[in-house]
Amino acid sequence: GPRYRTQGQLPAGSCRLGQLRCTCGDPWPCCYFNYGADEYDAEGNEEPKALPEGSETMPYIDESPTMSPQLSARGQESGDSVSPTPTDGLGTGVDAGKGLEMRKLVLSGFLASEEIYINQLEALLLPMKPLKATATTSQPVLTLQQIETIFYKIQDIYEIHKEFYDSLCPKVQQWDSNVTMGHLFQKLASQLGVYKAFVDNYKIALETAEKCSQSNYQFQKISEELKVKGPKDSKESHTSVTMEVPLGRSLASVPFQDLLKHTPADHPDYPLLQDALRISQNFLSSINEDIDPRRTAVTTPKGETRQLVKDGFLVELSEGSRKLRHVFLFTDVLLCAKLKKTAVGKHQQYDCKWYVPLADLVFPSPEESEHCPQVHVIPDHELEDMKMKISAIKSEVQKEKANKGQSRAIERLKKKMFENEFWLLLNSPAIPFRIHNRNGKSYLFLLSSDYERSEWREAIQKLQKKDLQAFVLSSVELQVLTGSCFKLRTVHNIPVTSNKDDDESPGLYGFLHVIVHSAKGFKQSANLYCTLEVDSFGYFVSKAKTRVFRDTTEPQWNEEFEIELEGSQSLRILCYEKCYDKTKLNKDNNEIVDKIMGKGQIQLDPQAVQTKNWHMDVIEMNGIKVEFSMKFTSRDMSLKRTPSKKQTGVFGVKISVVTKRERSKVPYIVRQCIEEVEKRGIEEVGIYRISGVATDIQALKAVFDANNKDILVMLSDMDINAIAGTLKLYFRELPEPLLTDRLYPAFMEGIALSDPAAKENCMMHLLRSLPDPNLITFLFLLEHLKRVAEKEPINKMSLHNLATVFGPTLLRPSEGESKGHLTLASDIWSHDVMAQVQVLLYYLQHPPISFTELKRNTLYFSTDV
Repeated sequence: GPRYRTQGQLPAGSCRLGQLRCTCGDPWPCCYFNYGADEYDAEGNEEPKALPEGSETMPYIDESPTMSPQLSARGQESGDSVSPTPTDGLGTGVDAGKGLEMRKLVLSGFLASEEIYINQLEALLLPMKPLKATATTSQPVLTLQQIETIFYKIQDIYEIHKEFYDSLCPKVQQWDSNVTMGHLFQKLASQLGVYKAFVDNYKIALETAEKCSQSNYQFQKISEELKVKGPKDSKESHTSVTMEVPLGRSLASVPFQDLLKHTPADHPDYPLLQDALRISQNFLSSINEDIDPRRTAVTTPKGETRQLVKDGFLVELSEGSRKLRHVFLFTDVLLCAKLKKTAVGKHQQYDCKWYVPLADLVFPSPEESEHCPQVHVIPDHELEDMKMKISAIKSEVQKEKANKGQSRAIERLKKKMFENEFWLLLNSPAIPFRIHNRNGKSYLFLLSSDYERSEWREAIQKLQKKDLQAFVLSSVELQVLTGSCFKLRTVHNIPVTSNKDDDESPGLYGFLHVIVHSAKGFKQSANLYCTLEVDSFGYFVSKAKTRVFRDTTEPQWNEEFEIELEGSQSLRILCYEKCYDKTKLNKDNNEIVDKIMGKGQIQLDPQAVQTKNWHMDVIEMNGIKVEFSMKFTSRDMSLKRTPSKKQTGVFGVKISVVTKRERSKVPYIVRQCIEEVEKRGIEEVGIYRISGVATDIQALKAVFDANNKDILVMLSDMDINAIAGTLKLYFRELPEPLLTDRLYPAFMEGIALSDPAAKENCMMHLLRSLPDPNLITFLFLLEHLKRVAEKEPINKMSLHNLATVFGPTLLRPSEGESKGHLTLASDIWSHDVMAQVQVLLYYLQHPPISFTELKRNTLYFSTDV
């Protein structure tokens, strides 16, 4: 029975499953199964063995013109592409009667080969039913999952061809030249995408069958019976299992071209055969042509091509803790996976954590969303501390390389840097991105950027516009899909700098000046504003925000921002419509959700931006065009303190000169800016961190320098971030730092002391050594910053955040003194910068004599303060 059937020698219709008998006379398969426990080794959970290097993983495919999809592909590559319009068609004068007779001969020959092919598939499927029957017993030959893997999609291929054969055979046997059958070929072509699913699973099926043969005597006997002879020119006389049988016939074997060639152009079948040929060509192209091998994935349950649209690493909030996941968005399903830990030398694999068919995926509206589960939030100062540690390690790596240090030491430092960067990547995201499955299950990701959240949402919603159907993946289908993720992924490494090659661009360190001019392309009036994001330490953070331009289709912001870069390589611009409806609160973060109207990203090319002149550009986003300009100031240039040539102003003038002129111990500009911030900006989110508009800051600078009488009126009307920026600019442009060049080395040494008592002694002594104007101004600022930090739950500015902003500003030495202290300009978080932050943080956490107490001492103060 089976021996003849597998060789295709048994006449069609002479045998059927359930009617076969073995040579012993009993119903088949009496000899195949021995149910003795001593002969069965049930080792079903073992990992599939990897094929030897260089071994053939794809089945043999007959290279004859009627059997091979590869032949069609090669023809197209060489320029001999298949055309839906036959070159010798009957519409060009060929004898119609002769053509129709040839049509019958073509169909008769095709039916004969189709019959053999169906018998081969039937023989291949013979063991499946008894194997499944034993799978439910106490001593199964194979598990159900192993059976499904080995025989994956073969039953579907058989049913497709059997239905086609049963429909076509009567039409050919009872021949009529006017009979139509093009619809049968059209249906066959549309269904044969199932071949792709078979190919995707082929390697897994072969490995599973090989493993089961080695560990199971009964299945080994079955597989030996199912072996078939290979082609005459094959180096091997046998293949392990007849998995190549379904591929022995393909779309290329269907005589679309021959049928078109011998079908009159006015025949009803002609357009149907043209369409079937077009479908087959598209299918062959998707398999054989090198379009983008990473993007073509396994097929959907319907037999359609499933492609990878987007993938990336996201932080999922799972069971109350943060987990790094690799998320894959396919054309019909979202799959969340975890990269398995593998031994050295083994291929990486993904473990599917969950999946949601896009037909079942919904986004909750802000008011419908549930409260975010309780999760431990890492304080900002810990995140900043980690950034400093990473940069310190980075400096050590650079020094080791410069000194040609041992590779082991460098690798050890890189490993430590990766661990720290991974921690930062896992704990820094805070923007919620929630999705729901219609079955009630909810999943929550935390992202660092609104841009990223919008990208994922838009990509999913675009796919959902198609006609999608809900489905459930079988264990085998899920295994095949997850197995494809490794070769399909477009994001290969966790986005941390330690994963980058040494020759990759380290990014820009310094200040990026950006002017957001205007925007066009809005279809209706709205309240519009823009935000700017740059990448830092592997993720993006928001750095600046324009004012809201109300009720317009052509906003004219013309606002300039100074953005500090920390190894940044990209600038993102997002355009929002401001929402004033307080009912639309997002319960995840208790914030009103503004609508993103457009978003765009540009690369920061060091050669393009490192010029003294402004560079104007336009970025297009969803039909909206935003015009902006930018220029870059490198870190070494931005560290310079340049004294003002005019001593009549306040910026760039020694603090002692200003206070003497004003007859005050604290400069007027410092007092007025602090007073305004405490009046209406102390609860502003990101106060002192968010950049103010540069043009506003420059306007305030000019007014203070000119001692204009309208200062107070101007301050009351000015954006609070511009006022905060003016205060920072004043300290940054002092010809020497507030804590003086002379004492700078001592401050660096004092903060490094490990003994707490010695450190306190040293730090207090240094503070008392400051000139009176410097000391009093410093204490005045210190008390203000402490009051700002008391509002941290609202303004998100901790003592550490404030120290990070003001530390380098108050301590960074002037150009002459800085040469002995600065490390690499490309490393903003150098040891010196770390120490500068730590000095200010120390005084914020260990306050010296308070400004209020000092104020009582008439020795220091005149009555006007």
